[in-house]
Amino acid sequence: MPNHKNIDDQSSQNTIEHEQPLISHLIELRNRLLRSIVVIFIAFGCLYSFSNDLYLILSEPLNVLLPEGGSMIATGVASPFLVPFKLTLVAAVFLAIPFILHQAWAFIAPGLYNHEKRFGIPLLLSSIVLFYAGVCFAYFVVLPLVFGFFTGIGPEGVNFLPDINNILNFTLKIFFAFGIAFEIPIATLLLIMTGITTVESLKQKRPYIVVGCFVIGMLVTPPDIISQTILAVPMWFLFEAGLFLGRFVKKDDSTEDESEEPLDQEGTHDDQYHADNRATDSTSQTNTDQKEEGKHNA
Repeated sequence: MPNHKNIDDQSSQNTIEHEQPLISHLIELRNRLLRSIVVIFIAFGCLYSFSNDLYLILSEPLNVLLPEGGSMIATGVASPFLVPFKLTLVAAVFLAIPFILHQAWAFIAPGLYNHEKRFGIPLLLSSIVLFYAGVCFAYFVVLPLVFGFFTGIGPEGVNFLPDINNILNFTLKIFFAFGIAFEIPIATLLLIMTGITTVESLKQKRPYIVVGCFVIGMLVTPPDIISQTILAVPMWFLFEAGLFLGRFVKKDDSTEDESEEPLDQEGTHDDQYHADNRATDSTSQTNTDQKEEGKHNA
């Protein structure tokens, strides 16, 4: 009986130790989320006093194209307050993206192999730069052309008075569309690195991908050939850039050394837990054999 009690106590202790890494991971995730939220609120507090100026900067590509005597309007009662507030919050998130991605990387990095870390950091940094580049491209190149199309297509005698809330929503959609579109090289490299596809396979599918770029440009941009081409051509060039870089990436199928195992405490506890279970089963089997031998001698 004492042996069985000790075995049960040892099994319970091993189970508790096995559950501790999950709790510690959840606590770490909570802390990193709280840090990200705090950084967003700090950025929001710093930008809020300039919220009206931020909106004027955002709407500048449209303001210069408004006809003489035209102006923006606010159709909602709370729009003069809520629209700059929303813009400031989005701008705070934009500024905090590097810190947020750093927290996400710090959370998942201990579970990655060394070769994955070597590729992960450059991909993370390049994805941030490409996203910001897409937003800048949309602001300085796309918005002037798009707003020029909208302001010049209306019939005569119609006053063009855009609503500030509609302008903000439309502009943010364009920003996110181009920001995500500029991530195409990263997506291409990830597909090649993970072995989902190969450079040769993507080359064979190039005509379909080019047509897909123009279809996406048609769906996202206004219905004119200039806007569609402005989005489709950079997407095509970015795909070709990812295809070019993918030639230098080789999928590593070799077995990893023990030194490159993920630095995950949970995996260590799993191994210890199974080892203790094997020791417990061996002890139980020995006690059973001794009892059967004693009965046989008796």
